[in-house]
Amino acid sequence: MSTASGSESQVESFTVRGAVGKIAGDRWNPPENAERRDKAGNPKPPVLMLHGGAQTRNSWNRAAAVLSNDGYEVITLDARGHGDSDWAPDGDYDIFAMADDLVLAVGQLFDGARPVLVGASLGGITSLIALGRGDDVGGALVLVDVAPKLEREGVERVGAFMRSGIEGFDSLEQVADMVAAYQPNRPRPKNVDGLRKNLRQKDDGRWYWHWDPRFADNASGDNAALGAEVLGQYASRVEVPTMLLRGSNSDVIAEDAGDALREQIPHVFTRSVAEAGHMLVGDDNAVFLGNLGWFLDEIAVERAGHAGRAEN
Repeated sequence: MSTASGSESQVESFTVRGAVGKIAGDRWNPPENAERRDKAGNPKPPVLMLHGGAQTRNSWNRAAAVLSNDGYEVITLDARGHGDSDWAPDGDYDIFAMADDLVLAVGQLFDGARPVLVGASLGGITSLIALGRGDDVGGALVLVDVAPKLEREGVERVGAFMRSGIEGFDSLEQVADMVAAYQPNRPRPKNVDGLRKNLRQKDDGRWYWHWDPRFADNASGDNAALGAEVLGQYASRVEVPTMLLRGSNSDVIAEDAGDALREQIPHVFTRSVAEAGHMLVGDDNAVFLGNLGWFLDEIAVERAGHAGRAEN
């Protein structure tokens, strides 16, 4: 286990056992002077953050640092085939297999505690499946721009972006150009060194995404359409407090996705992040954190209410 000091939080890198190999992650420990109790006076729950497809746990770094400094223990994980986690030997990136990894990781990391699951895209679907099939992996769920009802064209665009870089890149500048074309609402980074954490440079000198290219085989509009009914069935079994955060400019879930999800999860909170797209955490991290903080406060009050009713 390696340890690095942030400005305030302590970040520890680790690995745990997944279903077919190791799962890599970071644990963000709050500083000693952080407030570790929520507004109801109870210990703040741990937060487990799961990234989207073709991303790595580094996509959460800014958000994890803020949450940790606010007194939350935060864990970020690389999904199988992504980042520093092992690739599936047989190329199995089925969502149910990833849910198996989640169950094993939670069992090793939290010693019986029930984390708040924060899942972007792939991470949200993985969490939805695990909770919907009855796995005790979390005490609350935040879906970040993902729901059972996905838009075919948006999913196709994501898949096309993933597949377009499979042959690698000549330089980080070329990567920056491609990302800027995919996300025209964001300024192109002047310093491209920040891209290194999402790429690997191989012996041929070319840069490759930090994930197994076989993962992209499942990113298609047809799979999105076929999976909506199945995901809806699992969603209807989710009982923990749930919030859907949608980017107002998202092309992956439509504006009515929240209404559709409420039919499956009647207790769901839905919120929209203005001027953000599918990658809403990167588009507006501050607003994302504001909404997440509001939800954490809401479930703190609910937990306190349940405890009070149990005592009476």
